[in-house]
Amino acid sequence: MQTVTSVIAALAIAGCTAAPGSSSPAQSSVTSSVPSAASSGGALTIFAAASLRAAFEEAATAYQLAAGVTLTLSLDASSALRTQIEQGAPADVFASADTRNAQALVDAGLVDGELVPFAGNELTLIVPAGNPAGIETPADLAGDDVRIIAAGEEVPITQYAVQAVAALGELDGYPTDFAAAYEANVVSREDNVAAVRTKIELGEGDAAIVYVTDAIASGRMVEQLDLPAEAQIPATYAAVVVGASGQREAGRAFLDWLIGTDGQAILESYGFTPV
Repeated sequence: MQTVTSVIAALAIAGCTAAPGSSSPAQSSVTSSVPSAASSGGALTIFAAASLRAAFEEAATAYQLAAGVTLTLSLDASSALRTQIEQGAPADVFASADTRNAQALVDAGLVDGELVPFAGNELTLIVPAGNPAGIETPADLAGDDVRIIAAGEEVPITQYAVQAVAALGELDGYPTDFAAAYEANVVSREDNVAAVRTKIELGEGDAAIVYVTDAIASGRMVEQLDLPAEAQIPATYAAVVVGASGQREAGRAFLDWLIGTDGQAILESYGFTPV
């Protein structure tokens, strides 16, 4: 699990007046209507899916400017984070790359309030820059000597990919044993989708099914091949406030901000879709 703390020193909460004799701090371009519960400052620990890294790092900066609340991000596969919360790890908010892991905490009575969908994502196929294996269509994933990189079986991206591969196997032009051939070509299973993406960037695999947001984040280090519409499995991201948190009201305030205008604008700028 990777931890990132967003700390911005010497910034005043928007709307505060500078002390006499001091110069006013530069104003942030990010504005927000922040619930009063979050206006008194403080800190929140956010357990978030690895695919949310860049978007949530920017959100953490924006939210501190808007609300004076510092967000500490712990990033990993949603399934791993859910297990940690079930085992008592201290978290205030859990932001999952699917509804399944968030709902599991709801069903276990470990959350305060309801599950909050906050973003969507789409699947795509990536190959290393230059496409050394010559992958032209998803059907080529069943070919001989193709090295597919995937995540662990419980990781949301794998759950989505399994459904996508099953759908591909039903299409004309795909072998009837496409799903089995795909699985046989998986040469490595990584902890989360970010690690999958990194392996493709480094050329340590020939192809991987990842989120569109991962392909965007990789830039020119990868090439993207679209999946057919029939294999587009919608990914819905959902969050919950952890019941054991001592900051439940502040956690709800953050989720209200996240599904509001400013939070959604940040997510969309990284390729996520609104829900």
